[in-house]
Amino acid sequence: MENVFFDRQTLERLPTSLLRNGRAANACVTCVTYRDSRWTVKDFSTRSWPVRNLIAPFLLRHELNVLTRLRGIGGIAPLAFAVDKHAIAISYAEGTPLSQVEPQSLSVDFFRQMENILSQIHRRGIAHLDTRGTGNWIVSPEKKPLLIDFQSALVLDYFPKKIREIIELIDLSGVYKKWAAWQPETMGQTRRELFEKGQMWRQRWILRGYFGKRKESV
Repeated sequence: MENVFFDRQTLERLPTSLLRNGRAANACVTCVTYRDSRWTVKDFSTRSWPVRNLIAPFLLRHELNVLTRLRGIGGIAPLAFAVDKHAIAISYAEGTPLSQVEPQSLSVDFFRQMENILSQIHRRGIAHLDTRGTGNWIVSPEKKPLLIDFQSALVLDYFPKKIREIIELIDLSGVYKKWAAWQPETMGQTRRELFEKGQMWRQRWILRGYFGKRKESV
């Protein structure tokens, strides 16, 4: 397996396509091909000195540690490694962003698989925290869901049980949001109730943060 890994010198010679240039404090994201395998590379090497040397190592190490913990879960990148202190490479998620897929082309089993992926992630002690939009969900050529971008993921190991359950529910409500919008008749009462509960906790979380900030600024 070691021969699939590449360093910075090799990276600079690989066929590359830009996926997202990002902003000043975000990575430049590209897709590179190495030995017939495609990789998503998150690279901070062109950012400012404080970003690439102070912020980037923390963000990259965090995402790499999360992906290592989640290894073996279907729908999650199977491999990830550090290119150097400024970049990581992650197995490329082949497929189409969920935002570009016609809702009627997806079966109810697709949403069950999304739910199962998140449940497995939670059992590993991780919350993704960005499941509500369609940008982080990919539909594979086999019509299976893939979840990407764990830079903002939260490690739940030291959270109290009740808080952890709330975070997981809010995370899961991102799946139920899409399920309710695209195939509400297939959700069932239990999932609908969980979705509403997750929505309630999410709104409380946002409002508490908003009013907390305003109170501090007074």
